[in-house]
Amino acid sequence: MPEGPSIVILREETEQFVGQPVERVGGNSRLDLSRLEGARVRSIRSYGKQYLIEFEAFSLRVHLLLFGSYRVDERKEKSTPRVSLGFPNGELNLYACSVRFLDQPLDVLYDWRTDVMSGLWDPALARKKLRAQPHMLACDALLDQDVFAGSGNIIKNEVLFRIRVHPLSRIGALPPRKLAELVEQVRVYSFEFLEWKKAFVLKQHWLAHTKTTCPRCHIPLIKAHLGKTNRRSFFCERCQKRYGGDDPTEPTPPTDATE
Repeated sequence: MPEGPSIVILREETEQFVGQPVERVGGNSRLDLSRLEGARVRSIRSYGKQYLIEFEAFSLRVHLLLFGSYRVDERKEKSTPRVSLGFPNGELNLYACSVRFLDQPLDVLYDWRTDVMSGLWDPALARKKLRAQPHMLACDALLDQDVFAGSGNIIKNEVLFRIRVHPLSRIGALPPRKLAELVEQVRVYSFEFLEWKKAFVLKQHWLAHTKTTCPRCHIPLIKAHLGKTNRRSFFCERCQKRYGGDDPTEPTPPTDATE
């Protein structure tokens, strides 16, 4: 699933369509796409993992889900786009994604302070929301889109490794400085992710995600599906401290050393 930085790249690659009218519409979406014909793009924005095309009276929200993709000024062979938009200066094709119309203003629907890539990002608000959920696991907190819109599994694994926090740590057990570090590094890593992805070197910078050996301790990393989200976690049991201990009411998922 594309994370926030990847959606920022999509937004930047399609800014050429701002101010342009939709001249042609196609695709296999069940939406009434005829609504888009003749509409002029007012702005192109992103919120977390959502790509937003704003028109005068409504917006089109796009979520690329797990396997969604896009093409600008080209098409995939043997694939029908979910939505295809033709403009005077180019074409946008969106594949295997979820699309819907939004009739309320975007500034009403979205709190930009929670988007880790936004200029309005508010770390104090993120810390407040985390403190209100002391029993939440760190691995779930970093995937909570109400707190960190745009953060995904790569960001989760890399940030927790970077700040030496075990994914099964309880948010309420983190020392204040460690909580502040967690919030800060989600933002910092997201912008590093953006620059590395633009340079096609993102995977070269992964320290924990999909890796088998801890680069600090030189022992096998643990791979496990953890938390309510049940997403893959890669972590070191030696250098990533577990804060909060075990919760007897919630069994710890089994873990296995990666092979």
